Amino acid sequence: MSRVLLIEDDDSVRRAVDLGLRRQGHEVRTAVTGEEGLRRMTSFRPDVLVLDLMLPGMAGLDVCRRVRESEQLPIIIVTAKGDDVDVVVGLEAGADDYVVKPVRARVLDARIRAVLRRADAPVPAGGRPRVESHGPLAIDRAGLVVTRHGVPVLLAPSELRLLLTLSAAPGQVFSRQQLLEAVWEHSYHGDIRLVDACVKRLRSKLGESRSEPQCIETVRGFGYRFRSA
Repeated sequence: MSRVLLIEDDDSVRRAVDLGLRRQGHEVRTAVTGEEGLRRMTSFRPDVLVLDLMLPGMAGLDVCRRVRESEQLPIIIVTAKGDDVDVVVGLEAGADDYVVKPVRARVLDARIRAVLRRADAPVPAGGRPRVESHGPLAIDRAGLVVTRHGVPVLLAPSELRLLLTLSAAPGQVFSRQQLLEAVWEHSYHGDIRLVDACVKRLRSKLGESRSEPQCIETVRGFGYRFRSA
């Protein structure tokens, strides 16, 4: 049973999602504002944060950024239908996934279970050593630990899973759809924004820049590949 913190100001949505997730076996706590949600983070210690972007007071995006300053737990944002700009900004702010209103508990439950699986299961890499070195990067595939120049790199579940998937086959080009299915398990969704936003966040955390060779290369018109230094 996972511990879910739901931050949602709409009473009817909050009650419906709360009840639906409880029926799916989750332990749920709710908050109406971002400020209240941040306080509950400390006392409840959730496994997953479900966060509406449109909140009174502190905006959902600001809550997402604040959480990412110290926590790497999965964040699923809730958006109104058609708010594509908010989706992209939310993903770039650190969210792992998103659902569109009206929220269906079964869909949200599937997303929660999928995002929790990302951090629990290592990606196999054949006969490769447990700790792989790629230039300044060291990837402990079994221990799910990534360091750069010996300093731990804190990665959200989607970022870690993406790096593990790409680095398991250096030089292989993965399409965005392949990565979507491997990392997010969205074989039916086809939303490449999840992939592109996660790559952007991952590159930033790995300290990649134009002046420094990139481990994650863009293959124009197709997808991405991992280049081992």
